[in-house]
Amino acid sequence: MANVGLQFQASAGDADPQSRPLLVLGQLHHLHRVPWSYVRGKLQPRVTEELWQAALSMLNPNPTDSCPLYLNCATVAALPSRVSRHNSPSAAHFVTRLVRTCLPPGTQRCILMVCERSDAFASACALARAFPLFTHRSGAARRTEKKTVTVEFFLVGQDNGPVEVSTLQVPEVGMPSAHSGPGSGPPAPRARGVSSRRGLGRKAGLTDSGWRRQAEGFWCNLEARCRAMWNFLWLERGVTDTGETTAGHCLTNATEGVRLAARIVDTPCNEMNTDTFLEEIKKVGKDLGITPTIIRDEQLKARGFGGIYGVGKAAVHPPALAVLSHTPEGATQTIAWVGKGIVYDTGGLSIKGKTTMPGMKRDCGGAAAILGAFRAAIKQGFKDNLHAVFCLAENSVGPNATRPDDIHLLYSGKTVEINNTDAEGRLVLADGVSYASKDLGADIILDMATLTGAQGIATGKYHAAVLTNSAEWEAACVKAGRRCGDLVHPLVYCPELHFSEFTSAVADMKNSVADRDNSPSSCAGLFIASHIGFDWPGVWVHVDIAAPVHAGERATGFGVALLLALFGRASEDPLLNLVSPLGCEMDAQEGDVERDSKRRRLV
Repeated sequence: MANVGLQFQASAGDADPQSRPLLVLGQLHHLHRVPWSYVRGKLQPRVTEELWQAALSMLNPNPTDSCPLYLNCATVAALPSRVSRHNSPSAAHFVTRLVRTCLPPGTQRCILMVCERSDAFASACALARAFPLFTHRSGAARRTEKKTVTVEFFLVGQDNGPVEVSTLQVPEVGMPSAHSGPGSGPPAPRARGVSSRRGLGRKAGLTDSGWRRQAEGFWCNLEARCRAMWNFLWLERGVTDTGETTAGHCLTNATEGVRLAARIVDTPCNEMNTDTFLEEIKKVGKDLGITPTIIRDEQLKARGFGGIYGVGKAAVHPPALAVLSHTPEGATQTIAWVGKGIVYDTGGLSIKGKTTMPGMKRDCGGAAAILGAFRAAIKQGFKDNLHAVFCLAENSVGPNATRPDDIHLLYSGKTVEINNTDAEGRLVLADGVSYASKDLGADIILDMATLTGAQGIATGKYHAAVLTNSAEWEAACVKAGRRCGDLVHPLVYCPELHFSEFTSAVADMKNSVADRDNSPSSCAGLFIASHIGFDWPGVWVHVDIAAPVHAGERATGFGVALLLALFGRASEDPLLNLVSPLGCEMDAQEGDVERDSKRRRLV
């Protein structure tokens, strides 16, 4: 999978499935809406219309099902027909599973994704998770050929049928207008010269009914192709309010961000140390024309970052705080994404056991997700100030390691008594959110981290846990998760009952709870919030992704799609606007003055 390139195209073109294997994927009632005239060019001469219809009739998803159409060269697979209210309507997790198990082998392959327009973003990100980039298998090094998977979307309407071409409009061929969008597109093909064509049909020996069948088939095929081309143009190119096309391609940038995050998380610490992570940050910065701010090693200690420095000071590769800043003209608010980047977590002197330490290369999942999301967000035209703050350290063991009972002064000015060196993520994030508030002037701070093992118990393997001081943003995170496939579920936010778990007799607080049975994931998040203050007037959101950051032994790139969807309204891209839970209707009604409130409003 490491040498697989993903391409999103309006039309993948026709090909014999024996030379270009094909996977057709979607919910069963959506698959039934795909006309044979649209897929026959990708299946013939190996698959007939009768075989296609027979395969659809045999599918019985529970929750999924698949049916081979021709040897191992063509397959149709069905997603769950229904999902529960806490799942994504796109069934994103099942998309990834089916692609991994059902996509035929080959160097040039095609996936035809059948879904509603609102599920296209989540489906694309789910497809990307099936193709991880990192591998050190010796066989992979010997295989030099580049493999390509071409993804084509066939979008169906909200009524579970194809989008009606009669509702699509476009001022000129191939160029979206200022008023075009998900419900607009190219006009239906006009059947000019019908009488002359009928005459030609009679000369060829066709009856009226025979000519009509051929004509209907021709127009149906042309209609489907026009619809698919327009749908893709709208998804990939997008339009601004002035009719200009947005720079870049949303699906490509989003999926590249997902795969970047997964590659960083999959890479072991002997390669992905703090130095290497900083190189990844610099590479993204160079791509975006941004020079990162980096504070390292003794500079951290001198400037008061006692949390990051205390966690990483025992490692060979020194800790660092790195910041990528995007400050466009006309921005009215400042957003900070703060990521936990523990490149390896031994637990420190409170060392982990032999069964719990393997896999701790994934403890940088929050920072990796923020790097991938930042890259995609800026490429899609982020309109507000956006800072990506990376708190990088290796929690190692050595003569300089932090000891239990040590007291550190953090950037917030508060002192912390260390009673568990394995509760290190909250220490680096406390410095990160304090910096975002004090130095960056952030109005909205979101921190993302693989923070607690208890998260997997609280919300499970598939749902991240969200803790926030805003009920509106709690609801927005849940809604964004369902729309993008990175599922989220709330934790209890109740500092007046929980924060006493950190009481210390000699410092402002301890770094680990007294009672591990008292909502430990919520308490860990509250520790971070305490360093900007529970009365801080801005929006603070904490996302714990400890469990969903990986599926089995592979990273998922979790968090990239969530951030892009949650803050989609700050982007110029229409597809991100579509999946964002943040409000545009209120913005239109209340005018520009209301933007000075510094908070995005929710629908």
